[in-house]
Amino acid sequence: MKDDALLRLLDDTANAVQQVLLDDAAQGDKSWRERTDRRGQYRIDLVADEAALKVLRGAGVGILSEESGLEDRANDMIVVVDPVDGSTNASRGIPWYAVSLCAVEASELRASLVMNLATGTRYQAVRGKGATRDGVLITPSAITAIESAMLVLNGYSPKHLHWRQYRSLGATALDLCSVADGKIDGSMDCTDSKLGPWDYMGALLVLQEVGAHIADAQGRELVVLDPAAKRTPVAAGTHELFETLFVQRQRLGSW
Repeated sequence: MKDDALLRLLDDTANAVQQVLLDDAAQGDKSWRERTDRRGQYRIDLVADEAALKVLRGAGVGILSEESGLEDRANDMIVVVDPVDGSTNASRGIPWYAVSLCAVEASELRASLVMNLATGTRYQAVRGKGATRDGVLITPSAITAIESAMLVLNGYSPKHLHWRQYRSLGATALDLCSVADGKIDGSMDCTDSKLGPWDYMGALLVLQEVGAHIADAQGRELVVLDPAAKRTPVAAGTHELFETLFVQRQRLGSW
């Protein structure tokens, strides 16, 4: 599949998810806080997943979704999907939740799209062609020292690591894209191997294409298609800040 067609597929999928959530909210007969029997899952996660799967299955690609797992693993092209990253935010009306999509071909990232479902802001990346926010090329922060940095944390560090400020925003894909476009200087996952590939892979290519830095704190491969895989990503706009965060996260260990 050519780059343009692949981007259209990701766009169509994101648009389908956004529209089904708008339609669901307009009906007003069920709350977005309604849970399913699965821990951490909301009804809207399944509504969004169904919309995404319909588009992707129609395109004949393989799928790895947080909500429905891996299907058509032997396909040359697999799209990694988080239908609603930050669904707790969505359930409470906090406008920081996204659909995250990443197309992987032969274990290489081809294209990705992370769209804030509340605002419509779109981060897109194509391998070797840079990354954009709403069609405009983006660049990461130039901050090198942690003492000058604003970080975004997933979870919370048991120690203060001398950052200038931090935020804990609750949607990993958007958090990492905010490192890619320089709104945030760096990001650290303070949980212990809790994030699945759907949580970060949509943003991974965005970060790579702008020259930012990202790695798993335990040195594990980030491009994985195993639904059971869990990672601890650390990211920053500059190599110097990344090295500091990476070492600090390793020193924290597990808890």
